[in-house]
Amino acid sequence: MIDITWVKALELLAVGAGAGFYGSMVGLGGGFAVVPVLIIFYNVSPQHTIGTTLTVVFFNSVSGTIAFARQKRIDYITGIRFALATLPGAALGAYAANYFSPPLFNVVFGGFLVSVAVFLIVRPLGGVEGAVGLSCAPLLPRSYVTRTVVDATGQVFRYCFQERRGLALSFFVGFLSSMLGIGGGVIHVPALVYLFSFPPHIATATSQFILAVSSMAGSGFHLALGHVLYLPAVLMGVAAVAGAQGGAAVSRRLKGKWLVRALAPAFLAAGIRLLMTLRG
Repeated sequence: MIDITWVKALELLAVGAGAGFYGSMVGLGGGFAVVPVLIIFYNVSPQHTIGTTLTVVFFNSVSGTIAFARQKRIDYITGIRFALATLPGAALGAYAANYFSPPLFNVVFGGFLVSVAVFLIVRPLGGVEGAVGLSCAPLLPRSYVTRTVVDATGQVFRYCFQERRGLALSFFVGFLSSMLGIGGGVIHVPALVYLFSFPPHIATATSQFILAVSSMAGSGFHLALGHVLYLPAVLMGVAAVAGAQGGAAVSRRLKGKWLVRALAPAFLAAGIRLLMTLRG
């Protein structure tokens, strides 16, 4: 539990605003930033950290989704299908979170963030800048689907991917996000770009839309289990709404490769910091 004073209230507002800004900029819910703060600086239990963070992620992702909707960069067809696929996993993940001890959670979450950061650092970035994605040739197998998105500026994004694999991945994302409190964008954004050939700007916007649905379900499950700290969640969530609007605006001005590269240092720093707590 957190004993809320004026100083701590301001701290939580700052955490929420920062997580909302950065998370929306790169298409995440900001959970990767909130979780280490609650664990390291406020000594919150893993279960309450996960439930509270997912509530913040919900506020942030709804705000970010509204901003990206104005830019018309959300692939709604894919987003709805992938979001629905996360729901069963989110229910299972919420119950699995009950079995975390603090040291085990720090190892799992810290190791996860470091692994993702290393992948983004060593993975070649060639090809992610283009707006077309995978060439949608007529000879592609039937398992591939084609999407075309025209944003508010008139830019056309056309890409192809295997939808069934995306649905399977989304189930796993729902489970992992609800179990760790990360929202799921930490997996969806790199996966949509590298595995499914989404243009980075479409991946970022669509990930926020998916997060709005999956985090609502995940936070609801955790709320039912008594895992949400209400006042900290509201303080960070309200601040995240404002931060997400700014992050979405900055995202529009960044080149696609920088959206992907911006993830790595944040994940690496947070992951190492969590693993360092085990030395104590």
